[in-house]
Amino acid sequence: MSAPREEKLKSVLEAVPAGFVVDSPWLETHGVSRFLTRKYIDSGWLERLARGVFRRPGPNPAPLTWETCLLSLQHIMNYKVHVGSTSALAVQGHSHYLRLGSSGPVWLYGDDMPTWLPHLSLDAKLTCRKLSLFKEPGLGLTEEKSGSSALPWGWTLRMSTPERAVLEALDEVPAHESFHNLDMLFEGLATLSPRRLTALLHSCRKIKVKRLFFVFADRHNHTWRTQLEPGQFMLGTGDRALVKGGRIHPRYRIMVPREFVESRSGETDGP
Repeated sequence: MSAPREEKLKSVLEAVPAGFVVDSPWLETHGVSRFLTRKYIDSGWLERLARGVFRRPGPNPAPLTWETCLLSLQHIMNYKVHVGSTSALAVQGHSHYLRLGSSGPVWLYGDDMPTWLPHLSLDAKLTCRKLSLFKEPGLGLTEEKSGSSALPWGWTLRMSTPERAVLEALDEVPAHESFHNLDMLFEGLATLSPRRLTALLHSCRKIKVKRLFFVFADRHNHTWRTQLEPGQFMLGTGDRALVKGGRIHPRYRIMVPREFVESRSGETDGP
């Protein structure tokens, strides 16, 4: 490889830690044409992972993790993507309240997901969602360090706060999340911020999610529940069917499993 090409590649790859990922649009934006990309692959400077996506090889090759992939998306290629739902809760220390015996999918949220993302071989399955749940797409996001990987250059993972993440998880009930799993999860959410919850519930577009939130919130009755008034959040009118063989919750008029309309003593509340 000629000296000028080596210098160009060196300057480009200074933004890419070993083992991290870039795609063709990013390379082209930084002056690396498809022709040069092929040359760099042949020379061992880049490794092709899938069509249009490449990794900078490291001294100790290892399988690509979902966290490395997400950090590459967020910090190198500037895709507006975040980790949310139960995945964000697990990263923030709530994994002991989640399902046992299964790692589950990693939930990613964004409106500009790259088309190559589903074709990567990662250490976890990615499940992608659009940013449609909230009127304000950036509300309730935070930056956190992950305890399961060494993050370069002080990078953090952009993810949902616990308040946003639990609403994202409720959006997946019952098709992709179970009532039982969310019930265990709510048991451990004693320190949620009522201020953040208020803003997120006002921004939430889905009646189902808001009604379910209050079903679980009433059931577990953490301290923050006393600072939320359901009537402020436009819960809609009429009954909502959600599960077969369930019962309509007497207050929030959404069909849930029978145990969710029974008091702690086992007495049924309402019809």
